[in-house]
Amino acid sequence: MHPPKNKAVQDFLDSLSAIDPEKFEVLAACRNIILDTFSKADEKIMYGGLVFFSNGEMFSGLFANKQHITLEFSDGSRMEDPGGRLEGKGKYRRHVKLKQQTDLSAKQVAFFVAQQYELM
Repeated sequence: MHPPKNKAVQDFLDSLSAIDPEKFEVLAACRNIILDTFSKADEKIMYGGLVFFSNGEMFSGLFANKQHITLEFSDGSRMEDPGGRLEGKGKYRRHVKLKQQTDLSAKQVAFFVAQQYELM
């Protein structure tokens, strides 16, 4: 796992790990995909979750909900989605809901994160 650069992110991760280890594992794996792709990304706690920035521009967020982890993409409406896995009907933002580790591959998280990188 990529070590957090600030205490607020570490506290968020520690809290989720203690409260819901299964959700933590999904979120941590997703966070690793994002930080592997965006090696210079900054992460902050905003809107109740973990938000990622590149060159000062927010591009993604991870949020722990009661039943799942939500991975949001700021430019999701511009992404190719041949499997129809992205949800949302807003002008720009799209998201995927992740309930278990297998959802990361089943819902093509790395594919979408790579697209977000190309859109930046």
